[in-house]
Amino acid sequence: MFRRLLTLVLVIGACSIAQAQKSTPTDMVPVKGGTFVPLYGSNNQTVTVQSFRMDRYPVTNAQYEDFLAKYPKWRKSEVKALFADAGYLKHWASPLGVGPAADKLKDSPVINVSWFAAKAYCECQGKRLPTVNEWEFAALASETKKDASSEPSFYQRSLDWYSQPNPKYLPPVQSAFKNYYGLYGMIGLVWEWTSDFNSALIVGESRQNASLDRQLFCGAGSTGASDVKNYVAFMRYAFRSSLKANYTVANLGFRCVQDVPVQTTAKK
Repeated sequence: MFRRLLTLVLVIGACSIAQAQKSTPTDMVPVKGGTFVPLYGSNNQTVTVQSFRMDRYPVTNAQYEDFLAKYPKWRKSEVKALFADAGYLKHWASPLGVGPAADKLKDSPVINVSWFAAKAYCECQGKRLPTVNEWEFAALASETKKDASSEPSFYQRSLDWYSQPNPKYLPPVQSAFKNYYGLYGMIGLVWEWTSDFNSALIVGESRQNASLDRQLFCGAGSTGASDVKNYVAFMRYAFRSSLKANYTVANLGFRCVQDVPVQTTAKK
């Protein structure tokens, strides 16, 4: 079953090699690599993140419309239930686009998109979805610092956003918070898919570990976090762990990344 699912993902999600080679980075920003301690790091061990390029903005409705024009198998009237649930693009008026609300939504981040669809979109741009570590590393930046993890006001920005109900129309991506790298909307706009979104699952077997079941309720899993004050990051990990790859959510979008080619020095 797993092999069949993997085959389907490769067939339906991939674009041709020629398409990927022709793609060039457009409207992306460089994120210089480094180290950080992820929320669920083992014994507070640091993780190294290599340099990468990241989309300046989350993918918009207008960009996703263009994608569907080229790849109609991802239209909401065509996509298979295995790859997107019934909520796929439910905010759109038609299988082809937003419709009458285009003037309000064309520059807003696309939402109600499954992991499979987001993955396919990125691959067809010659890109990929970011890993959790890449996304969290880039999201640590404030307006002026690469790492704002020691600033309470930085976390408060996220808490203020999480406490607000979803607006009827999400704002344009260009109006969102811009961080040190020049990335817009890492905080305060939408949740975002990552390639390994389910890598921090909180699960347990009570017969094997009598204490572990306490971590399955009421967000108590944050007791294993490397930085318990960073509750906003814990919320992201918990949210990701609740997802399945075909789920679509009304405040979940995505952006893409590219690897930075490793430059080698020619021998003289």
